[in-house]
Amino acid sequence: MKKSLVAFFMMSLALFGYEVNSVEVGFTAFKTPAKVGVNGSFNNVEIVGNKSAESIEAMLTGLGVNIQTKNVNSGNEGRDKKLVSDFFLTQFTHTIQAKIVSVKPDAMVVEITMNNKTLSVPMVYKVEENKVIAKGYIDLGDFDMLPSLMSINKACYDLHAGKTWQDVEVGFLLNFQ
Repeated sequence: MKKSLVAFFMMSLALFGYEVNSVEVGFTAFKTPAKVGVNGSFNNVEIVGNKSAESIEAMLTGLGVNIQTKNVNSGNEGRDKKLVSDFFLTQFTHTIQAKIVSVKPDAMVVEITMNNKTLSVPMVYKVEENKVIAKGYIDLGDFDMLPSLMSINKACYDLHAGKTWQDVEVGFLLNFQ
């Protein structure tokens, strides 16, 4: 009986090796001539795609998220309101989609769609315990988001000492079992 349970458990692991529990999507935008980072994330990230697979690479490939930009969370309510009104809504950017399209050891390519433009973004990642941590960089100009950048720079001119950078670090933390 004991051998049967062990065999069943091992077969279950082979069939359902890895399963996504949650995904946190974050960013670091930069302000001031000293390039001070401002961290943020998005609440209520919707996971799309296959959430379980036999390997970590298979679990990641094709996995995606849908993000409502009104759910931005920088830890500062006033800043969040400005990010929504003076950045995302300046160009009617209500959603961001991202999908992992390829995975290799330590690197992946994520297709990000923002402002009706889809680009492939290389990211580095590592697996620690039951987490995948990934990061990469986007240029807001590549997504035709410079009017939004100019708008947030104007709204926060004094706070940013006249400088809001167009490169943004993006990434995610995926928890799995």
